[in-house]
Amino acid sequence: MYYIIANGKRLKGKNLKQLEIVKEVFERAGKEYEVVFTYKRGDAKILAEKITTSGGTHTLAVMGGDGTLHDIINGFHNFENCYLGLIPSGTGNDFAEGAGIPFDTKKAAEIIAYRAPQPIDFIELSSGLRSINSVGLGIDVDVLKRAYAGKYKGRSKYLRALLTSIRKFKGCSFTVEYNGIKEKRFGLIAALGNGRQFGGGIKMFPDAKINDGYLDFIIVDYISRSKILGAFIKLMRGKVNSIKGATVVKTKSATFIHEDEKYTIQAEGELYDNMPIEAHIVEGKLKFYLP
Repeated sequence: MYYIIANGKRLKGKNLKQLEIVKEVFERAGKEYEVVFTYKRGDAKILAEKITTSGGTHTLAVMGGDGTLHDIINGFHNFENCYLGLIPSGTGNDFAEGAGIPFDTKKAAEIIAYRAPQPIDFIELSSGLRSINSVGLGIDVDVLKRAYAGKYKGRSKYLRALLTSIRKFKGCSFTVEYNGIKEKRFGLIAALGNGRQFGGGIKMFPDAKINDGYLDFIIVDYISRSKILGAFIKLMRGKVNSIKGATVVKTKSATFIHEDEKYTIQAEGELYDNMPIEAHIVEGKLKFYLP
């Protein structure tokens, strides 16, 4: 069975048309399908758990973005017989863009309807939290907090928040462990990537591959405020290696221990308070529809 998971609060205009396109593709391909809806954060996780524990072979065709994918992967079970596909229609579509999934609704739906899923990796923390794209701490969290607290919508809210964070973020201290190394750092940002980008187009992990069995580990040491904007321009262009004070390596696992008792991390743009980043890569367990 194919389950089309769509946002029930956005069923009008463009989004309704997109849903009809997906249904037409599945009908033409002779796929048996059911449309199920989400209405609030967490609904996609509940749906994923219900579908993937019901027995049998199922495909979840998700109409959404990074936040919806995050919910889905954290509710996913029965990885042997259940598969995941994405039709990008969210505010943030970083995973889709990095994976090369087309933003054209018909083309994305046809990938799910006519192709076989391929094994890909995902990130898992010691807490059990999963991340399909990235996890991190530092200025990215500061940007997200400001964006979510503001009145602006769409991608512009992230740019506005970034400009404010550049002026006000003071850096963070943490201990990091990776590849047999343990050291203290004072950083602008520390992150682990499975996908290539985050934050609405910041190419933080330009060499990442979703099926190579590795985490892309990146730390950018704190730099003066006058240089932060230039550093972010380099990040947007995928030139993290050219930033002074950047550490870029591949690893199977890594740990970031924040020195503050109260702190926040982000995973696919979702915020979690006081959750340690003790992460490892889960290799090839998720079967995903790719171009």
